[in-house]
Amino acid sequence: MKRKHIIVVGLGGVGGYFGFKINQTNETKKKHQITFVAREQTYDAVKNNGLVLISDEHPNSVTKPDFICDNIKEISSPDLILLCTKEYDLENICKQMVQIISPETIILPMMNGADIYERIRKLIPKNTILPSCIYVASHIKEKGIVEHKGKPGKIFIGRDPENFNENIDWIIDLLSESSIDFELKDNSFTEIWTKFIFIASFGLVTSKYNSSIGEVCTNPIQRSEAEEIMQEIKLIANKKGIELSTEIIEKTFEKASTFPPKTPTSLQLDINSNKANNELELFASPIINYGIELNIETPCTRKIYNELNEKINLSSF
Repeated sequence: MKRKHIIVVGLGGVGGYFGFKINQTNETKKKHQITFVAREQTYDAVKNNGLVLISDEHPNSVTKPDFICDNIKEISSPDLILLCTKEYDLENICKQMVQIISPETIILPMMNGADIYERIRKLIPKNTILPSCIYVASHIKEKGIVEHKGKPGKIFIGRDPENFNENIDWIIDLLSESSIDFELKDNSFTEIWTKFIFIASFGLVTSKYNSSIGEVCTNPIQRSEAEEIMQEIKLIANKKGIELSTEIIEKTFEKASTFPPKTPTSLQLDINSNKANNELELFASPIINYGIELNIETPCTRKIYNELNEKINLSSF
C-alpha cells in the first residue's frame, strides 16, 4: 500500500487523543505522513514540544508529527482528514478544505451531532464522508496538553450512504494498528442519534438551570423537560427512518445515572461561564430545523433554545 497523507484538524480533547494515538504508532512504523493542523498557542506548543497526552494508556506521553501547520491551505491532496474541530467552526473549515482536497480525499468527522454528516455533505458533495460517533473522556489541560480519563476512547464509523462501496480497508487498518477501539457499521446513524438524544437533552436542560446530570435525573421539573426533548428527538428520528430502541428514553436516563451526580455538561459550563463560543446550535438547531422540515412540533427544545439565547445575549452586554 502506498504511503498515505493523513491530516488531523483540531487538537482539542478529541483530536488530541485520537491524533496522538495515530501519530505515536506512526512514529515507529513510518507507514504514513501525518500532519497536525492547530491554531495559535496550540500550534506553538506542539511545534516546540510535541503533543502531550496524559493518560493511563500511554506512559510515553509525547509525540511529534511529521508536520504541523496553522493554516490548512498549506496542505494539498490529503488522503484522509480527521475533522476534529468544534461545531461552530465546521462550515468555515469545510470551505477551506474544499480548496486543498482531491476527489479521493476521505473525510472522517470526529464530532458528535445529529446533522454533522449532512452539513459537510452540502459543502463537499462528491467526497466520501464517514458518519461517526465518538466516545472519549478527554479535554485540553493546557495548550498542547490533552488529559484523558476513564475508558479508552471509542469510534463508531459508518459507511458513506452516498459512496457506500468506497474501499476504506486502509483506514480500518490504520485505526487497528493505532490501538483505537472502533466499530464499523454499514449504517452508523442509530449510534449517532442514540448519543445525540443524550447530549442534547442533558446539555440543554443543565444549561438552562446551571445544574448537573444528577440533578436532571432527580429533579422532577428538569427530568420532565429532558424527557420532552428526548420525545421530540425520537419523533424526528422515527420519521427520518433512524431506528432507535423503543426504550431509548429509559435507557438514556439509566446511562445518565451512572455518572457522578455532580457531573456538569460541556454546554452548561460554556454558557454559564459566558464563553464566547459554545455549542448551543449543535444541540438545539437540528431538533428545531428537522422539526420544521418534517412538520414535527418541538416546543420544549425551542423554548429552552430561546431562553439560552436570551441569557447569552444578556451576558454579552
